Amino acid sequence: MTETTSNENGEILIRTCGLCKTYRDGAVTALSDVNLTIYRGEYVAIMGRSGSGKSTLLNLLGALDQPTSGEVFFEGQSLSRMPDLDRFRAEKLGFVFQSFHLLPTLTALENVQIPMFESRLPRARRVAKARELLAAVGMSERETHLPSRLSVGERQRVAIARALANDPVVLLADEPTGNLDSRTGSAVLDLFDRLHRERGMTLVVITHGQDVAERAQRIIRIKDGRLVDAGVYDSQVLQKS
Repeated sequence: MTETTSNENGEILIRTCGLCKTYRDGAVTALSDVNLTIYRGEYVAIMGRSGSGKSTLLNLLGALDQPTSGEVFFEGQSLSRMPDLDRFRAEKLGFVFQSFHLLPTLTALENVQIPMFESRLPRARRVAKARELLAAVGMSERETHLPSRLSVGERQRVAIARALANDPVVLLADEPTGNLDSRTGSAVLDLFDRLHRERGMTLVVITHGQDVAERAQRIIRIKDGRLVDAGVYDSQVLQKS
């Protein structure tokens, strides 16, 4: 199933239609009838309290879970009809998690290369690209360090570099500053601003913090599994970013 990928305001990247997710044989409703549109090049924050369903929504947008009912469309194609979701995630999406998920026995340089292992890039090109990405996040001098020798902020920077390794269409971040102090968290958000401004990357950030959400162009609010405010999309904002 496919659908239109543009309207008079801009190109639609992600759309959800009647999205629902229940657990424990329907006893727990995590999401209920969520209809949402995200445009290419937008910086969007999805905001809600703990247990509101925001992380569940991100998992569905990122094809890490399947809805109980409803559809997620990416570039006009239904995720439920995609033949290879692993390939879709590898080629189209970058993920940044609160807990970093770096492999402890690999250096920063090696961790960044992980998404490229399944690609056809020769080793020399993988290493060069990983170095470029670490430089972009200000981690050139730490590329030979194991995660245990990095601060939490440095680990998050490595995780962001890894998320960019396959040149994703969209970066999905789940509470990316949740384990960071205010100064380090602000530096990570500055990096997101730069990625959006310089690369035109689409960013979807899950957060419960107003200060994090206010960095985005549009704030989408979710409560008790329902969309309560989709914010206002403004194509003129994108053009000025």
